[in-house]
Amino acid sequence: MDKFVIEGGVPLHGTIATSGAKNSALPALAAALLTDETVVLQRIPRVRDIRTMERLLIDIGSEVEIDEEKVTINTKKILSPEAPYELVKTMRASSLVLGPLVARAGRARVSMPGGCGIGARPINFHLAGLEHLGAKITQEHGYIEAVAYDGLKGARVAFDRITVTGTEDILMAAVLAEGESIIENAAREPEVVDLAAMLVKMGARIEGAGTSVITVQGVPKLHGTTHEIIADRIEAGTFVIAGAITGGDLTVTGCVPEHLSALTAKLIDAGVQIEQIGGDAIRVRSNGSLKPADMTTEEYPGFATDLQAQYMALMTQAEGISLVTETIFENRFMHAQELMRMGANIRLDGRQAIIAGRSRLTGAGVIASDLRASASLVLAALVAKGETVIDRVYHIDRGYEKIEAKLSVTGAKIRRVE
Repeated sequence: MDKFVIEGGVPLHGTIATSGAKNSALPALAAALLTDETVVLQRIPRVRDIRTMERLLIDIGSEVEIDEEKVTINTKKILSPEAPYELVKTMRASSLVLGPLVARAGRARVSMPGGCGIGARPINFHLAGLEHLGAKITQEHGYIEAVAYDGLKGARVAFDRITVTGTEDILMAAVLAEGESIIENAAREPEVVDLAAMLVKMGARIEGAGTSVITVQGVPKLHGTTHEIIADRIEAGTFVIAGAITGGDLTVTGCVPEHLSALTAKLIDAGVQIEQIGGDAIRVRSNGSLKPADMTTEEYPGFATDLQAQYMALMTQAEGISLVTETIFENRFMHAQELMRMGANIRLDGRQAIIAGRSRLTGAGVIASDLRASASLVLAALVAKGETVIDRVYHIDRGYEKIEAKLSVTGAKIRRVE
């Protein structure tokens, strides 16, 4: 099992490039199931979750060709509309194939999804939405089966709670449903907008993506397309925080600065210098003197829950008390205990963390518990005195492409060991 060994105390300088968004690439790969024509996806990050999804598509019947960051998918026929447990047990996004499979094949059988244990991400929103569209849902032995042999019918789907993957799943199902579908309380994340843009290229009729109400006019068939995945805002945000926490001068390129506005606003409050360069780069400068800035996670365009752990690591270096409130997932403070092993002063009170800084972090042996917690430990290790060993880095490999190589280019003393 791989580990990261990190020697802290080195400010990061230089340029670091952003990969394509994992959370945009996964639904895009699933959307390729909606047509029997060829779909070409560009800027696909080579991370663990992507490889799992590609294997799942092949198992379903797709022909998949991989050429570095370009993936070509052709699903002339769906041979097995199933997502078996052995394939998807480590990937939460497996539920994204439910909508496309039942829409095109009339049937989907998907294992209950796995992934990070950060709290409840109930799939019942997906299932209720599919039922509104006419699918019959059964659940047994850890599998969900959705059947609509006569095709899906347009309907109004109103989510009780904003759900990104639920919005994406119902959107993909609705594009082939007969008639009009209206998705209310829809997620507004850039990844949803990117999926809608791809589907429109394939011939779908969609209005309102990026707002809380999405209207879809169903079409009988979609065609192939070529689509480039947007930049990964969570990866970019992680690197921006890396520059800030180490007191460096770092430029993050290939990103979409407006997707990071909630983060950069908080960093400015904390005394970090943020500069937008052109339309696709952010320069972050810090002298290491940080002010506390309270933060609450919210759905987009609010502060992303996927950057909460990284921000908490940053606040351990602020001079004073800061509050971090998590409103999306109820179990997303598992990294706090590991940060405390490194010397952080953190007290947990329900969904709120009280961080007293500035903590003198020291290297220690720590364990990564989930994808974004892994990133927070890397950030803390970059500023800690001495050597930190992070175990179970397979978590970080699910969402970050060669993070150790990217950070090394900017001066970080980080290496992977088996």
